[in-house]
Amino acid sequence: MSWTEKEEEREERIKMRITVDTYSAEEQAWGWYAYLDDMMDFPFQARCVSEREESPLKEGETIRVIGMSPTDPTLSQMFVTIEWMDRELGVPLEQLEPLETGRDTEQAIADWQYWLDR
Repeated sequence: MSWTEKEEEREERIKMRITVDTYSAEEQAWGWYAYLDDMMDFPFQARCVSEREESPLKEGETIRVIGMSPTDPTLSQMFVTIEWMDRELGVPLEQLEPLETGRDTEQAIADWQYWLDR
């Protein structure tokens, strides 16, 4: 499948599954939250690929993602709950790269990254 076909498929998935019947940014954010929660197979291992001011993770650090964070989602940031230093806390999904996960988890995270980049 070519890059263009893959992006068209992704655009269609976003339009028909994630943001379908949404009218406000808040509804779209909750659509993304529900999609990510449904598609990602928790728990999974991930690596921090970028340091963020709102997160204690350092680049290259490997952590265990255990679920979606109860933090209200926005269209610019989605939080997941991780296990870190004997605690559970929320970090931005965009700073993580999944390791050895299923196809659905990889696709969901790639869809979110694509959305943020466009």
